[in-house]
Amino acid sequence: MTVTLADVAARARVSPATVSRVLNGNYPVAASTRERVLRAVDDLDYVLNGPASSLAAATSDLVGILVNDIADPFFGIMAGAAQTQIGGPGDGSGRAGGEKLAVICNTGGSPERELTYLTLLQRQRAAAVVLTGGAVENPAHQAAMSAKLTKLADAGTRIVFCGRPPLPEGDALVAALAFDNRGGGRRLTEHLISLGHRRIGYVAGPPERTTTRHRLEGHREALRAAGLADEPAGGEGAGSGDQDRLTVHGPYDRRSGYEATLELLRRAPDVTAIVAANDTVALGACAAVRDQGMRIPQDISVAGFDDLPFSVDAVPALTTVRLPLFEAGARAGRLAMGKESPPPGGIATIAAELMIRGSTAAPRG
Repeated sequence: MTVTLADVAARARVSPATVSRVLNGNYPVAASTRERVLRAVDDLDYVLNGPASSLAAATSDLVGILVNDIADPFFGIMAGAAQTQIGGPGDGSGRAGGEKLAVICNTGGSPERELTYLTLLQRQRAAAVVLTGGAVENPAHQAAMSAKLTKLADAGTRIVFCGRPPLPEGDALVAALAFDNRGGGRRLTEHLISLGHRRIGYVAGPPERTTTRHRLEGHREALRAAGLADEPAGGEGAGSGDQDRLTVHGPYDRRSGYEATLELLRRAPDVTAIVAANDTVALGACAAVRDQGMRIPQDISVAGFDDLPFSVDAVPALTTVRLPLFEAGARAGRLAMGKESPPPGGIATIAAELMIRGSTAAPRG
């Protein structure tokens, strides 16, 4: 049953005119009244009617691109690439050449803000939504996301995931473009093992993120295959849980890389290599290693992930895993605009490429 303005007014115990004033923002309303109306809107999941042109077409000229942090090149590159496809003509709508207005929604990594932005885009009858980056692995949040995306899709909004796997209930998606984070993580650690490294520390991202889990799983798969999964310090035999001791979690930022590396070196001074959750974290790791009086790669190797633009300019250049961020973002934009057919089954896995540079070398001695 469709929720009406009158339903919201009844829930908030105000007149329909007051609800309209709050939603349109064209008349002063007491803060307590405004808060009550907005709470009723959220409780009832009321969708504000857009302009008449939007109603006639079922969707508007708005496309939302959700990112964790637009200042992070990982998200900025994908969002910018998607926008090149969204902002151009060619969708056949006949409106000003078919251009759409791409709006970047910066969630700050907050699951609550992610849902809030989807609600706002639903109210604006967005033509499409592109969600970038890893997802939060929380059953309650996943259920809320699935419900929200289904409502958007039912209203005609095209849903595309870029750089994240589909939800367990992903029927609402047009497509999910998922990076092979697990395979990339495995190949990176295999490279270090091939150089002779046996004590490898890992600076991981937030534990609740799919990206974190998949990259760490790939790392540990390589260790298990080489018989190193639980090798203790300084001796033979298995030491249960040693890889947990050699893993430190934190945000995907430079400060986390710096502080986590200091912690790793405190826990295991004998590590000869450090794998970082991404290239930004790797820069922090490199700074921590140098501040401890060690050289890269002569004393310790450091590797990253993503192959962000600055990776090749680090000194020494950073060994990392290249993800085709621009290509993936552009493809997501085309899918959101209906310019490209979805992959078979709606899911495509995008390969990761190992980029071997000067920051990794064989351990000394």
